Amino acid sequence: MSTATTASVSTHILDTSIGRPAEGVAISLAARSGRDAGWVTLGGSATDADGRCKDLPALPEGTTHVRLDFEVESYFDKKQAEAQQDAPRVRDSGAFFPEVAITFAVVPGEHFHVPLLLNPFGYSVYRGS
Repeated sequence: MSTATTASVSTHILDTSIGRPAEGVAISLAARSGRDAGWVTLGGSATDADGRCKDLPALPEGTTHVRLDFEVESYFDKKQAEAQQDAPRVRDSGAFFPEVAITFAVVPGEHFHVPLLLNPFGYSVYRGS
């Protein structure tokens, strides 16, 4: 929840290769208070069955930049293993990008929802609502 002196962040992931939410993706949240400040890891969570991460840590007062790190390699490895139980191997690796790091600026008093549209060979992000 954002306040007058802090911003808040939420995210969700849609696996566009299957048109469904991506469940079980680990996400780490880091923040910094200025362009030249060091990153501080605040904690993390994982996406639920709806692809949402509802329990990311709160941002500290003074946060100006946020980084979300999505660990997608194990998600695609699991999906590939499930698919190959019934079909021959279709590729050597579960994901071309083993992780996705998204960095964005925030301002106090606003909520920032940053969805990740994901497939094994690409991704896209945007500021949602």
